[in-house]
Formats: sequence, structure tokens, C-alpha cells
Amino acid sequence: MTKDLGKIETVISEKRIKLHIFEPSQRKIWTVVGKEKEYWIEPVLNFCSCESFYFNSIIGKNDCYHLQSFALAQKENKVEQIKFSDDEFSDFISGLVSDL
Repeated sequence: MTKDLGKIETVISEKRIKLHIFEPSQRKIWTVVGKEKEYWIEPVLNFCSCESFYFNSIIGKNDCYHLQSFALAQKENKVEQIKFSDDEFSDFISGLVSDL
């Protein structure tokens, strides 16, 4: 984790952990703005769509710095909430999936 500490601090200080809330359904999508693009994270499943998660986390190594940043951002209440209409949900998901 120490090599990623600087990255984690940057993510937290720049409020790059995002909670997208769709109304009125209250559906929630978590993302983190990484160095190159925005990644989808699912904290309940301990999942991130970044390459580091794929190559490291699933073989038993440490979580990616995005998930570590998420945990700290929640603890420090440094999450940016963005509200959308339910009408925007489909386009939002399409855009998120196209980045994968």
C-alpha cells in the first residue's frame, strides 16, 4: 500500500470518488476517476473495473488503489455525490461499459 499512498491521497483530496444517485429510484453507481479514465467500483463485491484489479486482486494480491481510496474516502466523508434523473441511467451505464 505504501507505493500507492500518494495516489490514494490524491484521489481523496481531489474528491475523485463519485456516488452517482439516480432519482427517483435511488439507484446508485460508484465510480472513481483514475489517471486515465473513470472506473466502476462495486464496494459490496470488492470489485473495480481497472486493470490492476484484474491482474492483481483476483490472484490474491492487495486491492487496487481505487478500492483503497474508496474505503478511505467513505471513512473521511470525502465522496462527491452527483444526482441524475432515472431517464439518464441507460446512457450513463452505456458510457461506463464502453470505457471497459
